Amino acid sequence: MTILIKGGRILDPATKTDDVMDLFIEDGVITKRGKNIKKKAEKTIDAKGLYVMPGLVDMHVHLRDPGFTHKGDVETETRSAARGGYTTVLAMPNTRPVVDNADVVRYVHHKAESVGLVHVLQVGAITKGQQGEELADIKEMAEAGSPAISEDGKSVMNSLLARDAMLVARDCNIPVLSHCEDKNLVGSGVVNEDENAKRWGLAGITNSVEDIMIARNILLSKDTGAHLHLCHCSTKNSVNMVKYAKLEHIPVSAEVCPHHFTLTSDDMVEGDTNYKMNPPLRRKEDVEALKKGLSDGTMEVISTDHAPHTADEKNNSMVKAPFGIVGMETAAALTYTELVLGGYLTPMQMVEKMSYNPAQILHLKKGTLEEGSMADVMLFDPECTYAIDKNKFWSKSKNTPFHGRKVTGKVMMTICEGRIVYDAAEE
Repeated sequence: MTILIKGGRILDPATKTDDVMDLFIEDGVITKRGKNIKKKAEKTIDAKGLYVMPGLVDMHVHLRDPGFTHKGDVETETRSAARGGYTTVLAMPNTRPVVDNADVVRYVHHKAESVGLVHVLQVGAITKGQQGEELADIKEMAEAGSPAISEDGKSVMNSLLARDAMLVARDCNIPVLSHCEDKNLVGSGVVNEDENAKRWGLAGITNSVEDIMIARNILLSKDTGAHLHLCHCSTKNSVNMVKYAKLEHIPVSAEVCPHHFTLTSDDMVEGDTNYKMNPPLRRKEDVEALKKGLSDGTMEVISTDHAPHTADEKNNSMVKAPFGIVGMETAAALTYTELVLGGYLTPMQMVEKMSYNPAQILHLKKGTLEEGSMADVMLFDPECTYAIDKNKFWSKSKNTPFHGRKVTGKVMMTICEGRIVYDAAEE
């Protein structure tokens, strides 16, 4: 199919392009970019007033497939990704069975090719069964197409084992995506340790639960030369330590999730488990540090940690309900509202954090609208103001604290490899 996108504001970090131009797509590739393209197309899209961005790349999602498909699966969650403007997502390995071998990697990739709407890259686990006792076959999974390894949902507490994993990842030229949580320190914590936790009688999670493991892993990265990518950073000290790592030329990158730069623990509603996530919502000073870290380039990536759970699972006490919220269908709007309109990022920087930088970290030929590149494209309306409605989500699950929140900025269309996989006009 040939597609002509007319008169949109092209935002392409790879070429530093910020201009009103046309894009011509054929056979899944951007074949021409310029002013007033005259070529005939099977479909012409009027993009006047819209941002035309590279398709978003999410380094941190949970598809729940295999094993937890009552929450979500490859088909439903890639639909959710498409509605959120994402054309490439990295699936975390904490499934059942755990993705700790090449066969499960291939299962997810094959299923995505069959029923998925966007590109899916399956991350491999660091240890067998995520038990933290023996390394998984990292090299085999990398050869099967895993772009990274992660123990997401857990930390590898054994420092020697964590170091050995980094050495293998370094040799495979893939990053280690690190969930930083000292499991001995977190105890039975369910929310941030502060006055709210005390008032509600809930066990708290201190900032040090995250900070201690970040410090250790940065030092292991320095020791091994492996690329360490810090997942879902939530604390002021996480920003400070990433700054230190960069000053020391340690190969470290870091991500922040929209819920962590949008909400504080004071925004929580008592008993509402849609506000329960891990890491938890932190204090205002942490949120402000995360925003500044994104603004000055310390934190390079915005990811979602998209974590679907059923209503029955979330309809429980704060102690018993699972951690996590869905995030792909709200991320672009929250980022634009909180960070771009809030004066922390330019529109170009938003594209860098959500598309170009993740692609660079993962060595993917994505995150660009250059001629000759794969036609992964997102059209975004920066003027549209509306209230988030979870009932319109395409995810199988609806667990979000943002239902009813007013935002500005809406994904209007997502094109993945030259196919229109989402069109807001058809909703």
